[in-house]
Amino acid sequence: MFTVTFWKQAAERAIKSAAQALLGLWVGAQAFNAWDADWKKAAGVALGGAILSVLTSLASASVGKGNSPSLVQTDSGKAGTPAPLPGDATETEPEVATG
Repeated sequence: MFTVTFWKQAAERAIKSAAQALLGLWVGAQAFNAWDADWKKAAGVALGGAILSVLTSLASASVGKGNSPSLVQTDSGKAGTPAPLPGDATETEPEVATG
């Protein structure tokens, strides 16, 4: 949890959460007008989303192997490296008996 990589990944998640919170606020309005927007409220909503994201990252750091803000673990045990999905080119096809 005390690595640069951890905090970079946590910051990326926090920025995405802040943007999602803002979209949720603005989508609920009938129309978005930048001139009439309540920017103080928007900043508060975005900051709240970012804080919740960082807290989630901190809570996730002690789960499983690796030092990542992610709850998802891969087959290799290294967080941040996605496990192959069924049908990926790296996966071998099962042999089918014919006859």
